[in-house]
Amino acid sequence: MKPPSGPARKVIPITPVAAGPAGTTDAAAEVVSLYEAQKKIYPRSISGSFARWRWAMVALTQLVFYVVPWLQWGERQMVLFDLGARRFYLFGYVLYPQDFIYLTGLLIVSALSLFLFTAVAGRLWCGFACPQTVYTEMFMWIEHKVEGERSARLRLDAGPWTREKIRKKALKQLLWIGLALWTGFTFVGYFVPIRALGAELLALQGSWQIFWVLFYGFATYGNAGYMREQVCKYMCPYARFQSAMFDRDTLIVTYDNARGEPRGPRSKAVDPKVSGLGDCIDCTLCVQVCPVGIDIRNGLQYECIGCGLCVDACNTVMDKMRYRRGLIRFSTQNAVAARWSGAQMLRRVLRPRVLVYGAILLSLCVGLAASLVLRTAFKVDVVRDRAALSRIVAGGQLENIYRLQIMNATEAGQRYRIGAHGLDGLRVASDAEVDIGAAESRWVAVRLQIPYGSATPGSHPVQFEIEALGGGGHVTEKSVFLVPR
Repeated sequence: MKPPSGPARKVIPITPVAAGPAGTTDAAAEVVSLYEAQKKIYPRSISGSFARWRWAMVALTQLVFYVVPWLQWGERQMVLFDLGARRFYLFGYVLYPQDFIYLTGLLIVSALSLFLFTAVAGRLWCGFACPQTVYTEMFMWIEHKVEGERSARLRLDAGPWTREKIRKKALKQLLWIGLALWTGFTFVGYFVPIRALGAELLALQGSWQIFWVLFYGFATYGNAGYMREQVCKYMCPYARFQSAMFDRDTLIVTYDNARGEPRGPRSKAVDPKVSGLGDCIDCTLCVQVCPVGIDIRNGLQYECIGCGLCVDACNTVMDKMRYRRGLIRFSTQNAVAARWSGAQMLRRVLRPRVLVYGAILLSLCVGLAASLVLRTAFKVDVVRDRAALSRIVAGGQLENIYRLQIMNATEAGQRYRIGAHGLDGLRVASDAEVDIGAAESRWVAVRLQIPYGSATPGSHPVQFEIEALGGGGHVTEKSVFLVPR
């Protein structure tokens, strides 16, 4: 992989200084500026198969993002991470903080999927489905519609502030802010019931909700409207460690150097082979359409997000010149070097790295799905009552008091039976059955008793058995019974 190419150093010459009293000779000093302001990139619009695929992914991802929080499942929001109630609703599942293992498993599966996808197809995730790419594309589309194509935007920014320029800039900013605020509102709607959130915002209530909507709206506005490719090049860690997952059989955007060089302009009537030129006419269209502003003809670079727009641009030029397509294409380094066909390149997909990633990912997915299907539909936590560790009650019984938190993870009310065992004569002296509402949790005080003198002093292990009478399974939880000396 080509080393990261930073901005060019700016050398500022300094006038030579006369020799000093110590006999030093005249010398030209120079100051080297290591940093340079990043120039704004003005991507050019292009049509082609990869451009259409990008917009299809924009439509698909945003349809899911903006619509899902409005969907209902029964009488509640279908997908809701209710932090206040400490419950997470995913379709028909109700998850509690004790189910954090599923979130951990989901994150691991997502990471391994990204590793597998990167090993096979490079940074296609970045170019087609990454939120930064998607929202940047949406913001740039608004910019194109309001301010015009690349040349028009260049002239507009370089020209003086006229009434027309102020009108276009103001309209663009209003549309950007509207989209950013709606995005922030939708994101917060995954953590606060979105219908109630909308009512609160319209009434200017809920200071924290307003803060988070503005916070995520501002983040969207800044990242997609202004920072754009800077996020991909300098802030995203994926761009930095992706090389560890690349090899010479990874599918990347490549420039066929042997076919394209030497490059140079020419007319359609000129035969490039006779004139000693390659197929590249040096039109720089591949650079003009690049959203990160790189020249793919310089080889693989970490800034490349694999969007394929340069492929569309080059194919358009090849069609006009009546040359064969594919001067810039998705291929592998080995395929370009050895002039492999598509079938030969695909045969290298199932290599050891990909097989290992695939096997681990498949195992985790199967295990996670099986665990989710077979999970018990309620949770129980046992806490000893510290106010009364052990006491003698009427009838010569020794009593310990516990508090059980029973969490119903179903969409219907349930009745639970509480039992205990582990000591001779151990019985539940409080109500043995309790009702819990749908997707609710409840703390229940439970008193366990044994005949006084039936157990030696000390701590004795006991087990609680909680059974769902509606057929939802049973849960066993351990605790201890204290016998005083």
